[in-house]
Amino acid sequence: MTEGVRKVEAHVLHGRSLRWYDLTMAAFVAILLLSNVLGAGKVATVTLPWLGAWPFGAGILFFPLSYVIGDVLTEVYGYARARRCIWVGTAALLFMAFMSWVVVALPPSPEWTGQAAYEQVFGQVPRIVFASIAAFWAGEFVNSFVLARMKVWTAGKHLWMRTIGSTVAGQGIDSLIFYPLAFWGAAGFTHDLVIRLLLTQWALKVAWEALLTPVTYVVVGGLKRAEGLDVYDESTDFTPFAARV
Repeated sequence: MTEGVRKVEAHVLHGRSLRWYDLTMAAFVAILLLSNVLGAGKVATVTLPWLGAWPFGAGILFFPLSYVIGDVLTEVYGYARARRCIWVGTAALLFMAFMSWVVVALPPSPEWTGQAAYEQVFGQVPRIVFASIAAFWAGEFVNSFVLARMKVWTAGKHLWMRTIGSTVAGQGIDSLIFYPLAFWGAAGFTHDLVIRLLLTQWALKVAWEALLTPVTYVVVGGLKRAEGLDVYDESTDFTPFAARV
């Protein structure tokens, strides 16, 4: 265990002031919103050796950072506080989707010529919005649950195993929900393309998590030292249908 950090049960944090929790939550929600605005609906292509052109969702560039921060939240502050962040993120996504619809639907001024471009960028397809929010909610809860349980099983050892293992599970659920719900049967998306996107996103997100493992170690270690705590969810109620801590 890191020097100056003591092992505690999650319930010990009730009423305790946490120095960096709010900022970590803010970073989590900001990255989540940006990833949905900038990359959720765009399919890009890279050329891979021996495989040729291969499609991938553009959101892969930084959406996995929300999972990294989700891992940090669970590892440092416990499942209950990560659960609160997931619900805050879900509410933020719903609010963003609603406001995007309102702003796009407002009648434009006759002098303004940017409505078509605005609709192209910010017009939310209800199907994609629903798929994105459902996939995020389910995937993040699976990710947090698996990491919290693995922390107890491993007695806090092998952080890399917990972060990568939870990402395999969480991102697998995320991709399995999002791509069929968003694109199955949609114009321009063959069944083969949807499956390739699903598998590619899953593999790339897990690879991102593995590559960012050294960063995760630095951030987790720094936050644990700053808070002076190492939280274990040994008797936590893991229901996702709560926001209490």
